[in-house]
Amino acid sequence: MREQASPYFVGLDVGTSAVRCVVGSVDLASEEPLISIIGHGSAVNTGMRKGLVVHLEEVANAINQAVVEAERISGVRIDNVTVNVNGVHVSGQDSKGVIAISAANREITPGDKSRVEEAATIVQIPANREIIQVFPKNYHVDGHDTIKDPVGMRGVRLEVDAHIVTAATPNLRNLDAALDKAHMRPLHHTVSGLAAAEAVLERKQKEAGTVVVDIGASTINIAVIEDGEVQHVAIIPMGGINITNDLAIGLKTDLDIAEQVKIQHGGLSDHAKSGKVSIQHNKINHVFDGDEASMIIEARVDEMFEYVDKELRAIHRARKLPGGVVIVGGSANIPGISALAKNKLGLAARVGKSQNLSGIIEDIQDPSFITAIGLMQLDMLLANQMFSAHSSAGDSGGLLSDFWRKIKG
Repeated sequence: MREQASPYFVGLDVGTSAVRCVVGSVDLASEEPLISIIGHGSAVNTGMRKGLVVHLEEVANAINQAVVEAERISGVRIDNVTVNVNGVHVSGQDSKGVIAISAANREITPGDKSRVEEAATIVQIPANREIIQVFPKNYHVDGHDTIKDPVGMRGVRLEVDAHIVTAATPNLRNLDAALDKAHMRPLHHTVSGLAAAEAVLERKQKEAGTVVVDIGASTINIAVIEDGEVQHVAIIPMGGINITNDLAIGLKTDLDIAEQVKIQHGGLSDHAKSGKVSIQHNKINHVFDGDEASMIIEARVDEMFEYVDKELRAIHRARKLPGGVVIVGGSANIPGISALAKNKLGLAARVGKSQNLSGIIEDIQDPSFITAIGLMQLDMLLANQMFSAHSSAGDSGGLLSDFWRKIKG
């Protein structure tokens, strides 16, 4: 629990191609709680493959560089972070918990709510996997369905429908080892898709039903939020690197040049640059056909959304989410990607933008920073849970208590 006069919160996005760190603070003097970005940093990461740590030292160095830059800008020392867990080893599954209410008056207490959520975690998973998050979706009291908060109600049987996210224990330990080597302590682990959803979705979108698609360098994180709760989490093992590789093969050029083609001239359909496109690399001018580059990019992005649609069909949400699809991550910068997503998924689509932030936000407006921003916001919200636990034990919390009272609702 951070006990500083001006509380600050840190999100650390350890991605395959880059590590990004965002530091946020709060304005306790304002009538409405306001999150202000006070620092950020980024560094190239060459020690990961498809979201997994393959070179501990390189990942630790990238984390250290990003954090040091964020410390320099924010002026605060960073020791604790909320970090994302990525890779195809992360998976979600539905579960159910059931308990009996033992209180004499049969009134459901917060302790009962915690017990039934813990009961939902009693599932058979392999010995080399562990649960990193549990998302309650609905509660049932004596057969009455779709209850959002059962505390205060009366009954004899309490049930919960939950979505459990698990990850491979060795991969988690490798990530924690890289953090430890960079002298960082992970307060919380969460999935990238959930962090992105926290940054870009409004309450009405969470209630109506929305899918967030975070297209990273080598993975696509999917999070389906409906009725205000997490309904589905999935990770697809492809991303922006696949587009670069396709361009390198199709255009018969080096990977570095293919990456520049993607960034500078990449586009889909009507947004593509027709005619010749020119790339300057090592003082040599390289010329390619713009239509051919667009065709290569579109074929790969089309395949990405085909896999996203497959995930939605598996949970019976294909073309049934009124909130549509929100695209974030580095590849969200490809012109025309939202139009292709709309046609492929049959849903309204847009590129995600962070909500209700102030401070030094000019340098983190890029969609690639969305996950780090969301991790910072989750760091704040999860700290609220820690504060509530301390308060129930008689901990006053100092200035933080004023802040948490403001954001309580």
